[in-house]
Amino acid sequence: MKLSHFQFNLPPELLAEFPAENRDEARLMVINRKTKTIEHKMFKDIIDYFDDGDVMILNNTKVFPARMFGNKEKTGARIEVFLLRELNAEQRLWDVLVDPARKIRIGNKLYFGDDDSLVAEVIDNTTSRGRTLRFLYDGSYEEFRRKLTELGETPIPKYINREVTEEDAERYQTIYAKEEGAVAAPTAGLHFSKHLLKRLEIKGINFAEVTLHVGLGTFNPVEVEDLSKHKMDSEELKITQQACDIVNNAKAKKQRICCIGTTSMRAIESSVSSDRKLNPFEGWTNKFIFPPYDFSIADCMVTNFHTPKSTLLMMVSAFCGHDLMKKAYEEAIKEKYNFYSYGDAMLMI
Repeated sequence: MKLSHFQFNLPPELLAEFPAENRDEARLMVINRKTKTIEHKMFKDIIDYFDDGDVMILNNTKVFPARMFGNKEKTGARIEVFLLRELNAEQRLWDVLVDPARKIRIGNKLYFGDDDSLVAEVIDNTTSRGRTLRFLYDGSYEEFRRKLTELGETPIPKYINREVTEEDAERYQTIYAKEEGAVAAPTAGLHFSKHLLKRLEIKGINFAEVTLHVGLGTFNPVEVEDLSKHKMDSEELKITQQACDIVNNAKAKKQRICCIGTTSMRAIESSVSSDRKLNPFEGWTNKFIFPPYDFSIADCMVTNFHTPKSTLLMMVSAFCGHDLMKKAYEEAIKEKYNFYSYGDAMLMI
C-alpha cells in the first residue's frame, strides 16, 4: 500500500483539546472484523466484550515532564528544549530537540529556572532540530533528575494549542503507568479508570504489562509514498517472562488477547518466536507495521482515532482491514468522534 491510501479529510474541530470529563466515559466505537459491523458505546462498556481468562496487554510506560524552557546566554532568547532520551547518566548527556533551532549552536549555554539554577551546554548538532546537551549540575544524580522534573512540563502534543494545566499532569498519564521514560502517552490506555480496571479484574480478565517508552518518532510524518522505505525511530522495549507466561497461557487456551494501544501491539510483535509465542525481550525496537501484515498474538485491539497518513493509522489499517477502517473513519467523522491523544476510542474484535 502507498502513503496516499491513508489520506482523509479530518475536520480540525474533531482534534480533542481536552480529555473526557471521566476517563471511562469517552465514546467507544466497536468494530467486528468478521461481520463488518460497527456499534457505538461508552468506553466503560468494553467489559461486555471480555470473559474470564481473557488477557489485556498494557503498556506501563510513564511519561516524564520532557518539555522545558530556557534562556540563551547573552541574548536571553527563550528556547524550548524537548528532552528525548538520556545518553549518559554520569555525564548528564541528553538527546534533545530545540526550538527555534537556528539560534542554537555548539558551545551555546542555556539557563533554566527563574534563578538560572540549571545550566546546559550544547555539545553537538544531531539533526536540523536535534542537539546533544550536557547539563552542568553539581548535585547528586537523584537531585539532578528531581530538578529536571521540577523545571519540565507535561509534553502534551503540539496541536493542543493552549497552556499546560495541572489536570494534564494527571490525565496525560495512564493510571497504571510505572516505568518512567516516555515522552508521549500510550493514549489508548488513558481511558481506563481505577473503577473499570477493578471491574475487569473481578470478571477474571488478566493483565500482562509490557514497557515500550514512546518517543516522538512514533508521530514523525511519513514522507515517502512507498511505505517499505519509511524508517521508524527506535524505542526502548522490555517484555518480562511473567508477561510472556500470561499471554502464552491464554493463547494456548484460545482466550481472547487484546492489545491496549498501538504501542502494546508494536511491543509484542517485536518479540515473537517461530511458533508464534511471545518471548522475553530487553532492548530497542524500530518495528513498523503496515498493510499487509500477519499479526501473531493479539486477536483484538483498542486504539484511539488517528490523524491522516500517520504510522498509527497504518497499523490500525493492517489489523482492521483497509476498507473496513475507511468505513469506520467515515462513520467516526460523521458521528463527530474526538480524534487523537485526548480523543475517543475504538475496539476492534
